[in-house]
Amino acid sequence: MKYMLLIYGDPEIEMTEAETESMMSDYFAFTQRIVDSGEMISGEPLQGPETATCVAVRDGASVVTDGTFAETKEVLGGYYLVDVADRHRAEELAAQIPSAKWGHIEVRPLMELPEDQA
Repeated sequence: MKYMLLIYGDPEIEMTEAETESMMSDYFAFTQRIVDSGEMISGEPLQGPETATCVAVRDGASVVTDGTFAETKEVLGGYYLVDVADRHRAEELAAQIPSAKWGHIEVRPLMELPEDQA
């Protein structure tokens, strides 16, 4: 079953250069493990929330606003899309994502659509 592992973190956390290098090394190692296991479909880091815009259509017109949809302290920093046996395995992988040590990882299953609607 496919799951989205959404990585949330606090952009105000300051890290030393050594801590950042260690974190990136941990990310590369985690990513390689789930590529090697065949569980990774895709994953990407996101640029900062200051680059986000939100689009809505009201009365037939597009309304674009600066910033993220949810105004919270934590921001969406990236994601992994994985194909695993069950939710338990998705949660195991989420716990191995380096940012889980200081942020949160949301685990959400993808909705399965009939093939004629996919």
